[in-house]
Amino acid sequence: MKTKSILTLATAAIMGVMGHAAQASWQTTVDQMIANGEFKNAETLMNKLPAKERKAQAVRIDSLNTIMDRIRKDFTLTPEAGLEKIKERVPGVTNAQIQRWKELHKIEYMVIDGKEWWFKKSVGNLWLLADEFATDHAKDKEDDYKYYRNHFLQAMKSAPDANGVRNWSTVNITFSLDVKADAVPAGETVRVWMPFPHETLRQRNIKMLASDHDVTMSESVSKHHTVYMEDVAQKGKPLHFEYTFSYEVGERHIAKDDMLTMLEPYDKNSEVYKRYTMSEGRHIVITDEIRAKAKEIVGDETNPVEQAALLCMWIGRTFPWAGAREYSTLANIPDYVLTNGHGDCGQVALLYITMCRSLGIPARWESGYMLHPGYENYHDWAETYYEGVGWVPTDPSFCRSTVDTPLNNYYVTGIDMYRLATNEAVGDVLSPSKTYIRSETVDFQPGEVEWKGGNLYYDSFGSSLKVNSITPIK
Repeated sequence: MKTKSILTLATAAIMGVMGHAAQASWQTTVDQMIANGEFKNAETLMNKLPAKERKAQAVRIDSLNTIMDRIRKDFTLTPEAGLEKIKERVPGVTNAQIQRWKELHKIEYMVIDGKEWWFKKSVGNLWLLADEFATDHAKDKEDDYKYYRNHFLQAMKSAPDANGVRNWSTVNITFSLDVKADAVPAGETVRVWMPFPHETLRQRNIKMLASDHDVTMSESVSKHHTVYMEDVAQKGKPLHFEYTFSYEVGERHIAKDDMLTMLEPYDKNSEVYKRYTMSEGRHIVITDEIRAKAKEIVGDETNPVEQAALLCMWIGRTFPWAGAREYSTLANIPDYVLTNGHGDCGQVALLYITMCRSLGIPARWESGYMLHPGYENYHDWAETYYEGVGWVPTDPSFCRSTVDTPLNNYYVTGIDMYRLATNEAVGDVLSPSKTYIRSETVDFQPGEVEWKGGNLYYDSFGSSLKVNSITPIK
């Protein structure tokens, strides 16, 4: 695989924690060591730093070590074990086939400290990505389309309001987070951040109904909307945090033909246009490669509504879903998608947003959960801005199941009501502020936990979202 995907990822991750502070002179060397898979050498270099430097750069060093630890946790499958798993389905697989799948990024691997390791999800991803197994997924796509079509037909039974929102329902949700016993020394304060909805055209009447700890709500400084709680660790006892809230949510869809009649030329001097057509952070970076590919996809088309549709449908046809690596270990997610030829919901959303911006179409991030009954899970999507229309939801991931169907444009210019939106941006600060590198440095869904000694990763805590009820509003 190309080292480009992980080059300077440690620096990038740290910038998400520390801001654009000056980089220590030794860190350039450590970055390159990590990119080359020389983890032991990187650790040795940092361990030999003068005590004064180690103390001054404690959080920075913690972040670098954390990134290496997360990469190790993602790449745990030996080639021998991976081959045995593949043989269970393809008994006659050859070394040449394995090598070809690796070269085509159908099997993702890294060489760490001189030893090859496969991504822990690589074999499952192989069945989703390799052309040899493509026909196995035709029925799944057809079933997905039928499922989404039912939601569309349900929504169309109600009339839209002035903002084009319909099919309003009240949703009642309980979110809980559990920290394992002795994950933090007894007597130490455990700090916890958990997701909470925010007001949008599609979300309203948000209410905190109950909580088992005192709650601090995030302030407007953060685009990750959160509930914050604290508790003191006790020896041998897990910690439980829980709250229940409700909100009203609706479906919003504007037919493409209607949008074309409403469309006006962009006001390129507006704050919205300037803000959302520029590069942002490390995962929305308008490169020459991105701009050239976007222009190739849209061809001679100049209408932004049609351009955005072409981008979304190209992504839907081109990049199958696959189990993702931890976002915090990737330096530039759209680049990763283009290089590896696949992406989960958040990865293709970031590619869509970046491509739109490269063409002068304002686009931004939105994420939280999908709440389709029986399929509740984390989910990420986008919003696209059109002058004369406003912000319109766009779900590039769901375009995969509806492209080239009668619902071809539905998720390009709309979204169903089974959503919980909690984030308006990627990689933002948390409120109250967090000291150490987050477990998820890009998105925010399962929650974050830390104490004065460091961040707690997912092997030390777990969280759960339970939909108690979804009640249509008559």
